[in-house]
Amino acid sequence: MKIARLLAYRVELPLVDGSYNWSGGKSVTVFDSTIVAVETDCGLIGYGEVCPLGPSYLPAYAEGVRAGLRELGPQLLGLDPRELTKLNHRMDAALKGHPYVKSGIDMACWDILGKAARLPVCTLLGGRFGDSVRLYRAISQQAPEQMARQVQSYREQGYTRFQLKVGGEPNIDIERIRAVRALLQPTDTLIADANTGWTQHEALRVVRAVRELDVYIEQPCLTYEECLAVRRHTHHPFVLDENIDSLDMLLRGKADLAMDVVNLKISKLGGLTKTRLARDLCVAMGLAMTLEDTWGSDITTAAIAHLAHSTPEELRFTATDFNSYVTVSTATGAPQRQQGSFAASTEPGLGVAPRREVLGQPVLEIV
Repeated sequence: MKIARLLAYRVELPLVDGSYNWSGGKSVTVFDSTIVAVETDCGLIGYGEVCPLGPSYLPAYAEGVRAGLRELGPQLLGLDPRELTKLNHRMDAALKGHPYVKSGIDMACWDILGKAARLPVCTLLGGRFGDSVRLYRAISQQAPEQMARQVQSYREQGYTRFQLKVGGEPNIDIERIRAVRALLQPTDTLIADANTGWTQHEALRVVRAVRELDVYIEQPCLTYEECLAVRRHTHHPFVLDENIDSLDMLLRGKADLAMDVVNLKISKLGGLTKTRLARDLCVAMGLAMTLEDTWGSDITTAAIAHLAHSTPEELRFTATDFNSYVTVSTATGAPQRQQGSFAASTEPGLGVAPRREVLGQPVLEIV
């Protein structure tokens, strides 16, 4: 089996809530997603998706995905898509860095591998743990009372885990955390995610002001060193995300006891192959994980579900169902949220079939 052709499709993903706002005044109303199709000489086709969280979140942007595919794609023609280690070795040799560019190709090749083996990706990633995966809901940054109302609404839909977007003015962030925690049950989980938005002194002010509350603190500052300093001055459980972009940083964070939970994003690490490696390392180290991606629709959601469902439950902190945040469905067969949880498909591969009428004509073809 050989890769015969690669196609890329551009799909706009408007948000159900109108906009998504986080630290530093960053805001997105429509996400620009790239869906990748890898076609083989035997007729099997695999699908992947890459959707950066705008151009100012991580070193990634939507047009960069497609530019990178133009550069990288020709180097992959003729390779066996089932040989995922070899495929990733070739991608890394052909294009230094830019892991997000490689993520959609790798995801699509896992889809092919599952279809060829007639097994769901979840099985190939290690097996299915439990019946479902508990999800969190991200709460876009707004006034404290608005965020509290949103949390209450999502609680009524079955969510029990909430990621509150903070990283703004510290006094308002303290109000946001207090307002939301006050309406939650003791069994509910609250994460205050600053997305690198606080300076070190601001982060220290916030964690001291809410020290009696049950809340996780996620990625308070821009640099690893600043986050580590805050970590060493608080008793709150701590999550790192943006700084953990490689196995080296994961091992450094573990050695420094810098976090209790790590956020693994598929495209940040370069695809399912490398995220699985990081996931298995976390399992070996006993480190809990949030399993997700930067953004996406049905195809990304399916990949997240397979990765999360194949992770031991005791170390699976939470995951994300991005297809419930957007108004456009790009594929059938994707996991659908039920009472704050979802489950990976039992069909071969990712278990999704793209909606051709949504994808439209490819914006890129490599043969």
